[in-house]
Amino acid sequence: MPELPEVETTRRGLHPYLEGQRLARVHVRCGAFRRPLPADFAESVTARRIRELGRRGKYLLWHFEGGLVLLQHLGMSGRMAVFEGPPPAPSAHDHLDFETEKGVLLRYRDPRRFGLFAFAEAASLAAHPLLKAMGPEPLEAGFDGAALRARLGASRRPLKTALLDQHVVAGLGNIYVCESLYEAGLSPNRPAGSLGPKRAAKLAAAIQGVLGRAIEAGGSTLRDHAQPSGELGYFQHRFAVYDREGQPCPGCDCARGVRRLRQGGRSTFYCPKRQR
Repeated sequence: MPELPEVETTRRGLHPYLEGQRLARVHVRCGAFRRPLPADFAESVTARRIRELGRRGKYLLWHFEGGLVLLQHLGMSGRMAVFEGPPPAPSAHDHLDFETEKGVLLRYRDPRRFGLFAFAEAASLAAHPLLKAMGPEPLEAGFDGAALRARLGASRRPLKTALLDQHVVAGLGNIYVCESLYEAGLSPNRPAGSLGPKRAAKLAAAIQGVLGRAIEAGGSTLRDHAQPSGELGYFQHRFAVYDREGQPCPGCDCARGVRRLRQGGRSTFYCPKRQR
């Protein structure tokens, strides 16, 4: 599933083509996603101007003039593609086309159809059911060790499991939690509420550093992710532990290399020597 860096990369790729533009045409080929599209979806956004393209956690936020906001989640396999010239014929998995007044076409592709589109009003956006309980944005001002400790509280859950909870920190997923814990030298099995101020500050900085570098690299392309331009992400070539079971840890002399365990139905990759 696309995580914060992939969604932010998508937002940045769409920004030049959407912000300030009016949608001249919206074509729906299939509306059967995780939530069915509203029957009037195309009519609701056609001829509306996009004031701002934002992001909250793993959601893209299309802010239209007049206060309408479209929340978009890419699901497991969704991606947006931009075509400034004549687009190719749509495939079976190309479900939505958005055409701007300048003739640029933005196409939503989602083979698994696990994406989501929902409407909200800007005045009450923070209270929307999909957003209201979401944790802080890790790349925004104010996210530090103290803020992270406050969200973790006295939880006895494994630290890895707690960080995957969108109520604790927004936008984190399996890849970047594994990488952040490795960088911070913290065991994924450590009780989440056991972090002292120094370890929490180190983890907060590691999260910000890993996410920042991943965004610079265009995200991670493992299966479906591609930037709106069609270019792949490259951060997967810089993984320290994720999906590297048995391989040497960077800068570590552990004999067995990266280990893998199952936590909450997910694979966790870590170094038991470095991460305590």
